Amino acid sequence: GFQDRGGGKGGGKERRRNAQNAQVAKKSGEETDYYWRSRQKFISAGGRQPKTEESLRRAERELFSQHTGVVGINFDQYESIPVECSGPGTEQSKALGSFQQLGGSLPPFLARAVELMKYANPTPIQRNAIPHALLGKDLMCCAQTGSGKTCAFLLPVTASLGGRCCAECGLWAVGRADPADDQFYCDRCWDQLEGVEVGPTAAYAVVMAPTRELALQIHLEARKLTHGSDIHPVVVYGGAPARGQLDELALGGQVLVATPGRLIDFVDRGVVTLARTRFLVLDEADRMLDMGFEPQIRQIVQKRDMPPKAQRQTLMFSATFPGPIQKLAGEFMNQYVWIAVGRVGSSVESIQQVIVQAPNDKRQKLALAAQAMQQVEGRTLVFVQKKATADWVCRQLQREYGVRADSIHGDRNQSQREGVLAAFKGGKITVMVATDVAARGLDIPEVRHVVNFDLPTSPDEFDSYVHRIGRTGRAGHTGKATALYVQGMDPKTGNGRIAKQLLQMLQAASPPA
Repeated sequence: GFQDRGGGKGGGKERRRNAQNAQVAKKSGEETDYYWRSRQKFISAGGRQPKTEESLRRAERELFSQHTGVVGINFDQYESIPVECSGPGTEQSKALGSFQQLGGSLPPFLARAVELMKYANPTPIQRNAIPHALLGKDLMCCAQTGSGKTCAFLLPVTASLGGRCCAECGLWAVGRADPADDQFYCDRCWDQLEGVEVGPTAAYAVVMAPTRELALQIHLEARKLTHGSDIHPVVVYGGAPARGQLDELALGGQVLVATPGRLIDFVDRGVVTLARTRFLVLDEADRMLDMGFEPQIRQIVQKRDMPPKAQRQTLMFSATFPGPIQKLAGEFMNQYVWIAVGRVGSSVESIQQVIVQAPNDKRQKLALAAQAMQQVEGRTLVFVQKKATADWVCRQLQREYGVRADSIHGDRNQSQREGVLAAFKGGKITVMVATDVAARGLDIPEVRHVVNFDLPTSPDEFDSYVHRIGRTGRAGHTGKATALYVQGMDPKTGNGRIAKQLLQMLQAASPPA
């Protein structure tokens, strides 16, 4: 019979699309097969072999050599930080005075890790969140980046997951007790003793984060806290090849740190199961919603095999709590404890804010920005709205002003972004130009100056101004924030629509003494 071969333009486009889809499906199938081969090999070899003393010590040196706890915090300010705590059982529970207090209740490997991480006094979020989380309560925490929140959720999760030693292999691990004699077995030994088939990676704790950078940072902290146990934390995120991540998943992934898109991809490929998830953590929940991740988050939590909220513990962290976040918290959690921590030297008190009126011409704006930068020594973070602007500002700063600068944004691949971050932390560059993807969750200690080259244009986005300037004046230090303000109500060019909010921020700020 006659067959339409798609001779027109549309037909060619469709053929190309079909060929592309077939290619993607083929690659995905090959990667999934690769995972199952790796998984089978790992399980057949008896899983992770106990490490020798020497290899444990070597791993310890590598992991903890850089660690100094929370950098440069002004601990005297802690006592005066307002903490709001409400919800079931909050009247009876006591805040955590010191990490030593936890001593006996932590498995030995975790007590050792806390010691190696040189945590001094618990930060306000740790003091209030850890005791509730250890009691198994759901938490909704309002806390800024830089407040020690990663440890506030990872420590209780690790303590609960790795709390017992396997009777068969002797490792501190995730597992279950035999009802007959209360002997505890890690899952792998249990499956082997029961003759269970090799299954997908079971994520017992799922930590979702908005960006690759934040996910990597949480994963590093998880590796430190689980060191010396059989728990193998894995991080998965988009924008990087799947194969290396599948390799890691084949070896464990009991603590799985993930961006929502890549997680749903792996769950749908059948390489990760959420059926045994005991902990769900949403970090920077407001940011994930801003970035449009709500549909994926809802799919993962409500439409796959994750246990319902009554059968898991859910911890949510967010810098702000607008309506959509409150709604999500209500749906995902059981009678939760609410904890809100004012920042160390509140958002504005430790930041000197300066508004500079600027023309709507990027060269003239850059001259004003460069002038402002010369007045402050130390690391400077420059925020722009668009990726192209980030690259342009960066080039001009290098060429015209001799500034050592680099940029970080969504179009730069993972290793480039990590390279720029390392250079900024290590002092090889003094200025980092960033879009909002870098505004949250990045572990950059002591930024002296934040420059808003482009301000947010609509009142709905004003939160991002607060988050941006929150990169300075942290941990008891003082900082400066310079904003280039362009007059006019046209959102494409002017900042007039946020003038009222900017003014309120300035009035709320009392300059640092």
